[in-house]
Amino acid sequence: MSGAGAGAPAGEPGAPAGTGAPVDQRGVDAGEMIAVLADDLIWATRLVGQLRTLGAAPIRAGTADAFVAVLASGASRAVVDLTARAYDGVAMTRRAADAGLRVLCVGQHDDAALRKAALAAGAERVYAYRTLFENGHAALAAWLGVPVPAPGTLAVPAPAGTAEAPRA
Repeated sequence: MSGAGAGAPAGEPGAPAGTGAPVDQRGVDAGEMIAVLADDLIWATRLVGQLRTLGAAPIRAGTADAFVAVLASGASRAVVDLTARAYDGVAMTRRAADAGLRVLCVGQHDDAALRKAALAAGAERVYAYRTLFENGHAALAAWLGVPVPAPGTLAVPAPAGTAEAPRA
């Protein structure tokens, strides 16, 4: 895959190469609470760690009920893993978007129908797992509107508060 749109999320055909998306000029507020819905521990850990290094305050939820509780507690953005067993990713995307949150989704690159459904449900972008694996900090930094940290400076700060929603 090559060209300017390579690695770009669905719905973002002209995204700059290397970032996956144009930089959001609004930026992330220091310690902005971001709900992360992922039932896969590896992806949840990766997403939470990357968001923390970028100055956000992510709170992981592994179930729909826990996610709804985090949404009600003041989150302003959400990241939803679409490929889950414990919840319906598209329904949770819609729930977050309907609550006024900015939503980013992640899922399989080859599931075009699921990616399209997430966009229709209110996701701003849908990234393929590979994009977040290879360029996670750049993709998330663009979504948050913050600069990508320099190589070697990505120390993960200690969580400022609760890092995981209680299991419902």
